Amino acid sequence: MPEKWQLISWQKKDEQFSRIPKEWLISESSLSPDLTGYLDFPCKCGLLSRQELSITEDYDATALAQEIANRRLKTVDVVRAFCKRAAIAHQLTNCLTEILFEEALARSDFLDAHLAAGHPPLGPLHGVPISLKDTFKIPGYDSSIGIAALAFKPATTPSALVEILLNAGAVLYCKTNVPQTLMALDSHNNVFGRVLNPLNTSVTAGGSSGGEGALIAMRGSVLGVGTDVGGSIRIPAMCNGLYGIKPSWERIPYAGQEGGGLPGSSKVSIAASAGPLARSVRDLELFFSAVSSQKPWEIDPDVIPSPWESLSSISTKRLTIGIVRRDGVIDPLPPIQRLLSEVSSALLTSAISVVEVDITPLFSKCQSLANSLMGVEGGNAMFDLLESTNEPLSTWLITRLKRKAPKTLDQVRALQAQKTALEAAFLKIWKDDRDRQIDAFICPVAPHPVPPIDRWNGVSYTSSFVLLDYPAGVIPVRTFNANDMQGEVPDSPPLGSWDKVNRELWTTVDRSVYLGTPLCIQVVAPKLQERRLYDAMKAIDDALKAGHKDSGGHPHAKL
Repeated sequence: MPEKWQLISWQKKDEQFSRIPKEWLISESSLSPDLTGYLDFPCKCGLLSRQELSITEDYDATALAQEIANRRLKTVDVVRAFCKRAAIAHQLTNCLTEILFEEALARSDFLDAHLAAGHPPLGPLHGVPISLKDTFKIPGYDSSIGIAALAFKPATTPSALVEILLNAGAVLYCKTNVPQTLMALDSHNNVFGRVLNPLNTSVTAGGSSGGEGALIAMRGSVLGVGTDVGGSIRIPAMCNGLYGIKPSWERIPYAGQEGGGLPGSSKVSIAASAGPLARSVRDLELFFSAVSSQKPWEIDPDVIPSPWESLSSISTKRLTIGIVRRDGVIDPLPPIQRLLSEVSSALLTSAISVVEVDITPLFSKCQSLANSLMGVEGGNAMFDLLESTNEPLSTWLITRLKRKAPKTLDQVRALQAQKTALEAAFLKIWKDDRDRQIDAFICPVAPHPVPPIDRWNGVSYTSSFVLLDYPAGVIPVRTFNANDMQGEVPDSPPLGSWDKVNRELWTTVDRSVYLGTPLCIQVVAPKLQERRLYDAMKAIDDALKAGHKDSGGHPHAKL
């Protein structure tokens, strides 16, 4: 006799399948059994017209917004192209949860009629299709986050950011898959199944915004929104070779989302952020500027009133970028160490000032404190949901997540006191030993390449900046090649259990699995300095592209 959660899963998958037009379904005969990557499939499958291929291949979100506003492209054509490509991506990678194609096409007709009548665009995102992580609530659709107990309970009110994106003219057409509990680093749940990485199905697509990452990598979305409380935007960005930013939590509206926890929990633990994933660095700015233009502080009390244009910029001065090579908890593997050196050299060549920064005495204190604060509620609300339908934990979570007693008020107070002291100490890292301002610093997204499925372990390089509330972004640099397989870990004892497991990703794994996967860096700026972060990311991205051009290489090859 099937368990209740299994019956719900079957019903959700049937509902999902019914929302894909039959003429968009992939024939089994078109799939090769030995296919290990899917990036080229949409161009070869014959389901997309020449115009649909051009729309989804040749434009970023910024260009699409301009073409639609100038009436050189119709919203309905753009949205249909991305709906169709998203359907293809989903059939290959299992990246979607809720499918809104009919509603999206109806909105497209309205937006086209609006422009045809001589009216100006509704906002800076007029006609731009945007995908959303499943946590965001859209009236009439579930936000089940892959939990059976939350399925078939459609939202009645929108998340704050959903309302803002619609007011800015966006078209919402799908929501994307996540890991069970939102606490895993590989996106698998019992309701929808596992998200596959379209670049290489042997490695993880990341989590918890893994469906978002896979969809954008497949060009089934031109601009998506994820959330991040431990690395859940930056990890999928790295795994899928994308740009992404986790802002400070007071920058982008987060209100009204489904996270499986009790209301107000984040106020005593660590607050998550919502932010963009994209294929171009300038689309990140489009997102922040568009959201800011809608005055989000008027509908979400947590957002600080500060228009994007009012934030200080560093684009007119020579940048000073710090290089942070290690966190003192997990030492990067050889290819990650080399990548940081490559990036440092490229920046120096482009006349960006580079300074080596060792912040391990502080950095090493972050992960354990972040883990403690994330666990103040003990996971009890999530376990209550799972147990109500007899739903088991996913394999990766079985040994990592257990129901615990909530921390006492005094324990939470003590943790928050440690956090405050650490935040104060970190203020000193933004000046070098000559008292020069460091505009931003570069560090690994992870101490390893994109790992095999269910092998991502530590998040010290990402969760630390959630603890500190620093905005942090990801830039794809290049792909892992045969030369990157060289180098060994030191003979010295590992720094600890996290470091030991990390070394095993080099010593016990066939390194050829990493070939062709993205190598990325993380860029970090001070709290609430998203404009400063963006300016630094753009300058770094430009320098890397110039370096690849000068060397005859191709940045972001095949990503």
